[in-house]
Amino acid sequence: MGKYSQEPADPSKSCKARGSALRVHYKNTHETAEAIKGLSLPRAKKYLNDVIDRKDAIPFRKHMGGCGRKAQVKKYKMATQCRWPVKSCKFLLDLLTNAESNAEINGLEVESLMITHIQVNRAPKMRRRTYRAHGRINPYMSSPCHVEMILSHKSVKDTVKKGESGGSNVVARRAKQGGGGFE
Repeated sequence: MGKYSQEPADPSKSCKARGSALRVHYKNTHETAEAIKGLSLPRAKKYLNDVIDRKDAIPFRKHMGGCGRKAQVKKYKMATQCRWPVKSCKFLLDLLTNAESNAEINGLEVESLMITHIQVNRAPKMRRRTYRAHGRINPYMSSPCHVEMILSHKSVKDTVKKGESGGSNVVARRAKQGGGGFE
């Protein structure tokens, strides 16, 4: 059992899953992981299935060289390019299913789990060769990746909307009361 880069805040209310040296492209998997970060478990599974069926798309924000512009990306902020990385979605769906079964074994409520941490790292490249003209040989490398994710329960603090709580934001309180130069 390997070490995770981050430990959950409350280990009794969270579950983990990881995959090492997965034979799937690092760049596509990174963008797919960024797209599902922060989603609930059922919503993430539905989203990935929609991407596989091409009903929805993964916005590419970092690794987007040579990635075409599509109309489906209009609903996402700060993105103009998207793709449908089917293989990455299938691998992440398998990891989500693994995390779901880990949660059931630990006695957690599956419907209220959220993806609080997901990280994709490059794994060592695998080597093959391709034969070129004039008797030359070039490398033909694959870019596998390691994926780790932590799913945790939604806490009460996360579900409270911004500005509703009786927090210690003095400026906001003064603005509501009409003092402090906010008239």
